[in-house]
Amino acid sequence: MMDWGGPFFVIAIIAISTGGWLVNNWIRARHGYSLENEWGGTTEPTEAKANSELKRENVALRSELKTVHDRVAVLERIVTDKGYGLREEIEALRDARGGTDQGAGAPLDIARQERV
Repeated sequence: MMDWGGPFFVIAIIAISTGGWLVNNWIRARHGYSLENEWGGTTEPTEAKANSELKRENVALRSELKTVHDRVAVLERIVTDKGYGLREEIEALRDARGGTDQGAGAPLDIARQERV
């Protein structure tokens, strides 16, 4: 006959309860649910915190990408505008400096520069 009040029975009940709690938490963690601590409260898994941080960063990066996309669109519109005459503006700057190309900018012929 089994001794229901002996130490073996008490230890077996504690072991079964602890094993069930461990299996329960393992299943919850595997499926992404919050875990139970030993006082009955719950703790969020670290993956959930990392996921929420990644989601916030993703939203911020998408917003920044939209801003950059808008700025590039404006730059493309400026450059492809028919009224935008980059060549004329460069020539106007050269004319304002001295009228000729000589003396404007860095010389390309180093040997010629040494003779001057």
